[in-house]
Amino acid sequence: MTANLHLWLIPLLPLVGAATNGLLGKRFRRNLVCAIALSFSGAAFALGLWVALEFPSLGTGVYRETLAAWMRAGDFRVDFAFYLDHLSLVMLLIVSGVGFLIHIYSVGYMWEEGGLYRFFSYLNLFLFFMLMLVLASSYLVMFIGWEGVGLASYLLIGFWFTRDQAASAGKKAFIVNRVGDFGFLIALFLLIKHFGSLNFDSLFASIQALGPETQGSGLLTSIALLLMVGACGKSAQIPLYVWLPDAMEGPTPVSALIHAATMVTAGIYMIARSHVIFDRAPAAGTMVAILGTLTAFFAATIGMAQTDIKKVLAYSTISQLGYMFLACGVAAYTSGIFHLMTHAFFKGLLFLAAGSVMHALGGEQDMREMGGLRQKIPWTFWTMTAATVAIAGIPPFAGFFSKDEILWQAYASSRGSWVYWLFGLITALLTSFYMFRLWFLTFFGEYRGSRATAHPQLAGQTGHAGHDAQHGHGQIHDSPKVMLVPMAILAVLSVVGGWVSYHHTFENFLAPVFQDALAAPLPDAHPAGPSAESAAEEGGKEILFMGISVAAAGTGLFLAWLLYRRRPELPQKIVQRIPSLYQTVLHKYYVDELYAALFVKPLLEGSSKLLWHGIDQHVIDAGVDGSADAARRVSDTMRHMQSGNVRSYAGWVAFGAALVIAYMVWIGVP
Repeated sequence: MTANLHLWLIPLLPLVGAATNGLLGKRFRRNLVCAIALSFSGAAFALGLWVALEFPSLGTGVYRETLAAWMRAGDFRVDFAFYLDHLSLVMLLIVSGVGFLIHIYSVGYMWEEGGLYRFFSYLNLFLFFMLMLVLASSYLVMFIGWEGVGLASYLLIGFWFTRDQAASAGKKAFIVNRVGDFGFLIALFLLIKHFGSLNFDSLFASIQALGPETQGSGLLTSIALLLMVGACGKSAQIPLYVWLPDAMEGPTPVSALIHAATMVTAGIYMIARSHVIFDRAPAAGTMVAILGTLTAFFAATIGMAQTDIKKVLAYSTISQLGYMFLACGVAAYTSGIFHLMTHAFFKGLLFLAAGSVMHALGGEQDMREMGGLRQKIPWTFWTMTAATVAIAGIPPFAGFFSKDEILWQAYASSRGSWVYWLFGLITALLTSFYMFRLWFLTFFGEYRGSRATAHPQLAGQTGHAGHDAQHGHGQIHDSPKVMLVPMAILAVLSVVGGWVSYHHTFENFLAPVFQDALAAPLPDAHPAGPSAESAAEEGGKEILFMGISVAAAGTGLFLAWLLYRRRPELPQKIVQRIPSLYQTVLHKYYVDELYAALFVKPLLEGSSKLLWHGIDQHVIDAGVDGSADAARRVSDTMRHMQSGNVRSYAGWVAFGAALVIAYMVWIGVP
């Protein structure tokens, strides 16, 4: 007999916390607001751990908890239910665990901010919707969480709503994601029309009976491509990536939680969950792999030239999401989810460490104004070092295992290609370079800031950092323990998190979810395994590729050391030799300007000139105002007829009678 896991309690707990702080938090003291937010998010994580402990007792490895027969229309039915398998369990622990750590960090970072109750209410609300998304048993319930995290992201990015940049960034994120969501919705409509269900169990069972669409594109290819459009919006892939760098206008804990560890991985999770569809739509899988490869390389080149510490990490996030897209595109779903997990550890830590650096410097984000901080903020330095080494792909840190697995699968998978591998390898080198560039510029050399104290003028933007500046803590110092403890935990996970791949442990754990993909290779797949090469030769090739990826990471480290530590004058000389290329990369290839010219400006001018001036003023307003003017003129004329003169009235009566008689004569009335 299967125990009742009460999955519905896991998302409900942060929802209660969000409602409590949102409705009553303004009356509470700060410590009570924080206690409420941490209690409910921590309880959700604790319950998630309990569910993980109970999960092995589920014989089938799948648990479904139906709360209500939610929607029925003829034969179509969608239940409001939660779904737990190996994949959703991994996502549950990542979302609730990393989310709880970032809640703790936020207590220190946001302590002096106005509207603290709003911030924690939004943060809990985001956690609720994200948990709904990963525990959904149908696309419809997933879509509720999908749209909900978009709403929560809008609220959190625009938390400092009095700043135009923050408000604009929130709107940009919301609007760009709606473009992707349109594709997601059309895909759901096609699923309803052709399969009559959105429940994962029944829907995937129907699709599994179909063969792969190897001859051009068909229904499943169309559905998969539309799902990919939705994933491109949430996971910031070309061409819908432009919202994520601007989203750095939100508080740093928001960047860590939403734009590194959880929300942006929703698209990856959705594709992995929909693997039954993508397995039978190889053309769509190829498009996913191509987009991921291009995005990873493209964003990495932009990250090389950025000077804002958070913008570097933002483009790094886009690039790492491209790796995950690449893995899903070549049907290496386990590798993609593995990198999703390790990325949550080291990229969440990188953002938190960046916030700690900003805290120490009173809000400074320009790396050119930093330097020499490793002795002043040692805890931040060592934790950020762990995350930097991890993302660079240097063994034995977590990022090495997951990134190396993706590179190998990009080449060796039945859908792989040496082109994917080559671009992935170059991207790995660029990643190592720009991350160690950030590391050297921030922590080594001499302090380059205009003053070695915090910046009071930034107090309104940095929370606790501003509090320190205003109260005379002039020296640069490390963050409080409430911020350092979550960073230390994530640092440990950044070091050892990849070891779960030892003896294919992680791969074997997720195998029941993706066994359909593993058991049904495409007819045109190139031979693999013993029939193509001996196991020894295959293993030797994998070790060779591993060595090449480590060499690429080492090369990136060496170049960063040479340019920003050994010969710091060289970068300026290089820029002077290629000023046009440098400016192009620095301005992010002018993509935002291109979008503004092609889409934003025409829409604004069209809405202003056509909708407002053309339709609103000249049609609607003119019609209403013209009718009113006509009525006024008629009534004015009629008013003058009411003169009070009896002879005038008699004349009008005679005139009317003459008209009636003339009409009767004209039509021949006898």
